[in-house]
Amino acid sequence: MHKAILVLVISGCLSGALMAGSAELPRISKSGDGGQLIVDGKPFLILGGELGNSSAGTAAQADGILPRLTALHVNTVLMPVAWEQIEPNEGTFDFSILDRWIDVARQQHLHLVLLWFGSWKNGVSSYAPDWVKQDTKRFPRSESSTGDELEILSTLGAESLRADSAAFSSLMKHLKEKDEDRQTVLMVQVENEVGYLGRGRDRSAAANKLFEGPAPAKLVQELQEKRDSFSPELRAHFNPAGKTWRDVFGDASDEVFMAWNYARYIEAVVEAGKREYPLPMYVNCQLPAPGERAGEYPSGGPHPYFLEVYRVTAPSIDFYSPDIYWPNFEDWIDRYRFKGNAVFVPEARMGSAPYNALYAYGEAKAFGFSPFGIDSPQPSRIEDTSGPSIAEVYGVLSQMSDLLLASQVAGTTRALVLHKDSPRPTRTVALGGYLLECALSRSWPSRTLSTNDGAMIAIESGRNEFYVAGSGLTISFARDPDTDNKISGIARIEEVSRSANDWVVVRRLNGDQSNQGRQLSMDPHRIGIFRVKLYAVDPSTPGH
Repeated sequence: MHKAILVLVISGCLSGALMAGSAELPRISKSGDGGQLIVDGKPFLILGGELGNSSAGTAAQADGILPRLTALHVNTVLMPVAWEQIEPNEGTFDFSILDRWIDVARQQHLHLVLLWFGSWKNGVSSYAPDWVKQDTKRFPRSESSTGDELEILSTLGAESLRADSAAFSSLMKHLKEKDEDRQTVLMVQVENEVGYLGRGRDRSAAANKLFEGPAPAKLVQELQEKRDSFSPELRAHFNPAGKTWRDVFGDASDEVFMAWNYARYIEAVVEAGKREYPLPMYVNCQLPAPGERAGEYPSGGPHPYFLEVYRVTAPSIDFYSPDIYWPNFEDWIDRYRFKGNAVFVPEARMGSAPYNALYAYGEAKAFGFSPFGIDSPQPSRIEDTSGPSIAEVYGVLSQMSDLLLASQVAGTTRALVLHKDSPRPTRTVALGGYLLECALSRSWPSRTLSTNDGAMIAIESGRNEFYVAGSGLTISFARDPDTDNKISGIARIEEVSRSANDWVVVRRLNGDQSNQGRQLSMDPHRIGIFRVKLYAVDPSTPGH
């Protein structure tokens, strides 16, 4: 039976109005296979962009950067807030820079996500205040295997945890006073890409003593109870009958040990912040390059291999997010699609972002996507040679957001990405009783590739009706034999755009533009929205 899709008013989904007196705080609504961000009582689709690390250090930068981002159809900006910036002297706080960013964001009808660069950023402690960095006795460092102190605050430093928690708590208290009635700020990322950089784990005397002792009975018991949800990597190493860390976790013991310590620390920071202002809070992960060992990438971060350690140790974290820069985007985002986790990509490579965004929203059911360095100058758009830009993709998605948000919940959306070097020249997805077979666009009559990349997102909007957005693909439609044996074909294809709350037909495609009514051909250099109406008839019906 066809699942009806509730069409929400578009202004409710992507509202930049930031209305005063919102009825409830932003929250994450989780479902069996994902989740959505709820803002002012309605699902909200983050069309995001993360600033460069040094782009939010002054108030003046807000005036120069944020107005430019509205032209990219960005509705939410991810911006760093550094511990050293807000607490240059212990116990003395200065939120004037943040306040200016919030004020300008409101003027530009933008939302913000704050990135707390506290004890760690990309594994090191470069954003901690000077008074923390200079007092290594009070704020101990992690150590290397040769006994050298590293510029990494130890996860076992009680004073480091107290000071970080106090600063983060003060930030959230101020944010509540400044923004609770407007909710310009939607969420907070706590720390950034944490993990130990070195030979697997911290080798300080305190860490060695803890590691050589018994693995915590509570951790082992809670993991044993969650064994059915283990990753293959954790399942392969877990031995609940063991005693020491090495006995219980085998070759993975260094990384699991660090994951437990980082999770304990971050849980305390999150709890302190939520006591003041309980916005959704998440952590992000730097993923390994092929062949990297733990410590070459940050060991103990919320990596999918051992993420269950975080989930049992830090229950106050609302969701876990991957920063995806490697080519196998789909593989990594799919590792974060599990029961109880809402999918959000806070960092992604800009060059492939226009295609990967479609996969994130349509296939992984992400509530948000954010290429890194959104404030950096974007390459000039060259007609007939380059693919669509992230601004063009966001412009299309903003028009489709009501359909997309509803179809994510209903399970009536699919997406895919194809590249010149993909293992297969075609890919097929099933949706609404049909098979959508996609291939990269080719020229006629030479049949050479017109593009190296293509992507599409498809939404079932009604019986035999789909909205398809994409670029660089040719799509053939066939009845799914697992549904029935009906004969199917294309009734009509219309290129459409959104005007207010109404869809307007821009072109009706037929003839050469639809391969004589057999396929949907999408321009390799621009993204469009197409309403495709199909038909399916029973071959036993008289006349067939």
